[in-house]
Amino acid sequence: MIDLTKLLSKTDIEKDCIRYSKDCSKAKSGVRKGMGPVVVWNITNICNFKCKHCYSNAVSYKSEEELSTKEVKKVIDDLASINVPVILLSGGEPLMRNDIFEIIKYIKYKGIRVSLSTNGSLITQDTARILKDLGIGYVGISLDGTSKTNDYFRGVNGAYDRVVNAIKNCKEVDQKVGLRFTIQKKNYKEVKDILKLVDEMDIPRICFYHLVPSGRGQSIIDDMLSHDEIKYVIDVLYYYVKNMVNENKNIKEILTVANFTDGVYVYLKEKDANQKERILELLKRNGGNRSGSAIANIDYRGNVYPDQFFKSHILGNVKENSFSEIWNGENIFLSELRNKKEKVKGRCKSCKYLDICKGNLRARAYGYYGDIWAEDPSCYLTDKEIGVKNNDYIMEHD
Repeated sequence: MIDLTKLLSKTDIEKDCIRYSKDCSKAKSGVRKGMGPVVVWNITNICNFKCKHCYSNAVSYKSEEELSTKEVKKVIDDLASINVPVILLSGGEPLMRNDIFEIIKYIKYKGIRVSLSTNGSLITQDTARILKDLGIGYVGISLDGTSKTNDYFRGVNGAYDRVVNAIKNCKEVDQKVGLRFTIQKKNYKEVKDILKLVDEMDIPRICFYHLVPSGRGQSIIDDMLSHDEIKYVIDVLYYYVKNMVNENKNIKEILTVANFTDGVYVYLKEKDANQKERILELLKRNGGNRSGSAIANIDYRGNVYPDQFFKSHILGNVKENSFSEIWNGENIFLSELRNKKEKVKGRCKSCKYLDICKGNLRARAYGYYGDIWAEDPSCYLTDKEIGVKNNDYIMEHD
């Protein structure tokens, strides 16, 4: 995750134990020493939407393999024992679990922060109040364009209006809420429209996700942006944030997810020498992609993965071994992933920013090339920008 607002602000570097402590990038099995990873938990596979890019292949019916309430609580106990800082409950649609409020309450009881990733369709005024009272730290609601575009991607008419209503309901009870936008060829030109919505509704946070060909996202792999299209989007976000910071407007968090090239691109784009130095320091602390180290994923069946997009490699199952045993045990693939600088190929291997990016997203390299260690196809920097000559690397996946 790249926090453009933090990178481009002019305030002192804040202490952030998850992304910006000095020892963050050195931790191998958690966000920092003494802490476990952030856990994205696809708590259910049932959903009332039919999103074309759903990485978890959500369906309209409950699976018999879904972890029971008792099993979920046992996992939460284990996550608390290794000091997991945050659990992000996702799906499917997490609010379709009958015991979701009980689960949230138990996570909070164990002293773990909890966020919710949702399509927003079930957030009524009453639900928003319950979430606020339970102590949800953040509600991220998916929105993938203006009304017609969003409803097309979501597979449900009226999905856009439900999102707007959900945001209003959350804001009325002072529940922190934001948007999640997956960037694709059919919606990238609507980024400016979504930023206008963010301003009009005074939405404090929005995450722009780069498309990862995982789950149903594999079927729309051709909708991944070209390098020029990605640059267009990041330029829009860059100037939006610069203007917001320079004019001291109501500051909003603008973030990008699943492409650490964005951080390097912003660093190269920045002209102010002092600001460039600050950006570089933050990027070094962030440590780039840390799938399998600072972030983990559990699905509704209890399978454990390096991150929510990396469904090709199951590390274990919490019904057979505890998460802590799986995460901290002897696993060759997990060890390789945590030391992927030694494994990545192509342009990634020769890139002078490898320490900052850490080879970007392995799940996308695998989804695109069928090779886990291939270069990430969504790196949009030129060979000159990353200090690589054409004969410095071989396209080993060709």
